[in-house]
Amino acid sequence: MSNTSNNHTSEPQASQQKTPSSRQSQQSPTDSDSSATQRRMSPVEVLREARAQLAELTGMSVETVTSFERTEDGWSLEVEVLELARVPDTMSLMASYEVELDPEGLLTGYRRLRRYERGRADGHRSGGR
Repeated sequence: MSNTSNNHTSEPQASQQKTPSSRQSQQSPTDSDSSATQRRMSPVEVLREARAQLAELTGMSVETVTSFERTEDGWSLEVEVLELARVPDTMSLMASYEVELDPEGLLTGYRRLRRYERGRADGHRSGGR
């Protein structure tokens, strides 16, 4: 019977020795997952995502990004789009849009700020009229 009691005491010791290594293996995938979610998008990636998503949603081509900043909620951009192509090109209708993205670069909203002809200067910035 002494053999039986020795077997019982040796089994828990063996399982106790395996427990720390099994905990480490369980923690390592979690650690790698959290580091992957903490990866920040570069400004270039954010710009590409904003342009692509706005173009897909509106069907309008994004001409340029005129402002870009990181906010508490993600990213804020102002972009110019071609709303209506005309001939000559200087008469084409352009629009300026504010675009909001979350920290992962997904578009959360946009709104048109102003609309203008391509050939017209912005009066309040040029000190005109």
